[in-house]
Amino acid sequence: MKSFEELGVCEPIRRAIAEMGYESPMPVQEQVIPYLLGEGNDVIALAQTGTGKTAAFGLPVLQKVNPDDRTTQAVILSPTRELCLQIADDLKDYSRYIDGLHVLAVYGGSSIESQIRALKRGAQVIVATPGRLIDLMHRGVACLDTVENVVLDEADEMLNMGFTESIDEILAGVPENRNTLLFSATMGREIERIAKTYLRDYKEIVVGSRNEGAENVNHVYYLVQARDKYLALKRVVDYFPKIYAIIFCRTRMETQEVADALIRDGYNAESLHGDLSQAQRDLTMQKFRQHRTQLLVATDVAARGLDVEDLTHVINYGLPDDVENYTHRSGRTGRAGKRGTSIAIIHVKEKGKVRIIEKVIGKQFEAGTLPEPREICTKQLYRVMDELERIEVDDNQIAPFLPEIYRKLEWLSKEDLLKRVVSREFGRFLSYYADAPEIVQPTVSERGDKHKRHEGGEGRDDSGSRRQRRERNAGPRKAEEGYRRLFINMGKRDNFYAREIINLVNRYVKGQVEIGRIDLTTNCSFFEVPEQDAALVIRKMARARVGDRDVIVNDAERDAPDPRVARGARRNDRNDRNDRRGRPARDDRQGRERGRRGGGDDNDAQNDADSTDWRQFFKH
Repeated sequence: MKSFEELGVCEPIRRAIAEMGYESPMPVQEQVIPYLLGEGNDVIALAQTGTGKTAAFGLPVLQKVNPDDRTTQAVILSPTRELCLQIADDLKDYSRYIDGLHVLAVYGGSSIESQIRALKRGAQVIVATPGRLIDLMHRGVACLDTVENVVLDEADEMLNMGFTESIDEILAGVPENRNTLLFSATMGREIERIAKTYLRDYKEIVVGSRNEGAENVNHVYYLVQARDKYLALKRVVDYFPKIYAIIFCRTRMETQEVADALIRDGYNAESLHGDLSQAQRDLTMQKFRQHRTQLLVATDVAARGLDVEDLTHVINYGLPDDVENYTHRSGRTGRAGKRGTSIAIIHVKEKGKVRIIEKVIGKQFEAGTLPEPREICTKQLYRVMDELERIEVDDNQIAPFLPEIYRKLEWLSKEDLLKRVVSREFGRFLSYYADAPEIVQPTVSERGDKHKRHEGGEGRDDSGSRRQRRERNAGPRKAEEGYRRLFINMGKRDNFYAREIINLVNRYVKGQVEIGRIDLTTNCSFFEVPEQDAALVIRKMARARVGDRDVIVNDAERDAPDPRVARGARRNDRNDRNDRRGRPARDDRQGRERGRRGGGDDNDAQNDADSTDWRQFFKH
């Protein structure tokens, strides 16, 4: 196995990735990096998520940028704003020791004016979603005349989401003498068309099988009380605004009850079971295939032989007795090179079935944490904004009605009008989740049930008592010998977890600083650094900001925290007293980290983040 130095990666980038925990190249990096460092070397890389793709294209792209030239030299396209932001953050981390290099993320759902101002200041690397980049190109602020490298990350996903025309327009607007890298999970017909049209003498690099359908399905289970299964189903469905799914139930009666409940609650759902006539079943299936129905609630028998394209999810409203039935259910998604997710909503007595299914299918389930109301509302709000952005306006058609509309609504400001539009489209979720029933996810410790562990780390333990102890002990505990305990005014309520703290320190504090134990509470957090580095970290973090908010970092053992945080801590104490009276603590949904860092499983790292010693996993 070669080192990053042998692959040709320059010293400033090697220094940055070494501090991030990158020890040796992953297979896709070993193949792609040296090839991309050349000129005129187009690549199609077929690889699944989690194979180290970001570094594979990011390191050579950054190395080929001239930081003294503020013009745009590289464009990276991604299908979603979340991935766009993650790629941009990773590239900023890789290039922290390259002075003058600027990476800018541009995406829908955020202020285009601020992105325009940032573009005018200059950015050598643009990470973008296709729709927003097209908009900026049309406005004349995204100039791609000097682009030398174009990357399409998760190209198959972008094509599935309907970005074909946007990709065509973007690729047609960059110079012909460029390097083009296309990352995809599979080699479909649209991928081949783009390759033949825009790539020249490209090299195909494959990590895994060329079209590995089984790898396109993720298996997730949510463990809830039996009485909460329907509430959990609603949260899962609400968290994925563009979900197109079959919900499998065990009996005809359960199928009809679930479908009726979904319809009553405003979902676009229909049932499919043996009590329906053939004409009813045919009509139901026709509507579902044409995407006029979003959720199909069905029994195994009624759905046997059912072949529907583009399913995003299969939801098991309880697991079948026959493992083969689960295989057939989950196999209905992730087809034709597209990604899919098989979700099981189970109660405690069904936990053993998960282990049996894992052995048969040769894949592990991820133990999911149900999304919180705030996360769901945020996703739904993004959906509303995306739909508003993509509405095509026919000026001639609506012109006769506009004078009366303007007269009727002239008393409303633009802000008031937007609030009303969003409330109309989004109000159902806000109303429901403002006082949504609490769902407690139980934990079960099965004999022989092995939890994933970090190398040398603590096994995962989601027990309520452990969480409560961690929360109660977060504030007053003393730092370990040789370490200084620091306070930061960001907590889980701000979606701030261990990874966010580590990334923030990485961004503002140059050089090697070891981060020890991290304790998270709702309103604030605490982390430990060596005593000799504490003053440096506090001084450098004095200029840190998250969005429009100032970050406060001080010595937790010497300086009193902000009074507002103290009030939040008192609220936490009251919550803890309630927990001690018997109310179970709630799990917090954890963030996910893209990329590979120094050993251990990323998901488990986040699940242990409430109180964890990070020295053995991360070094800044």
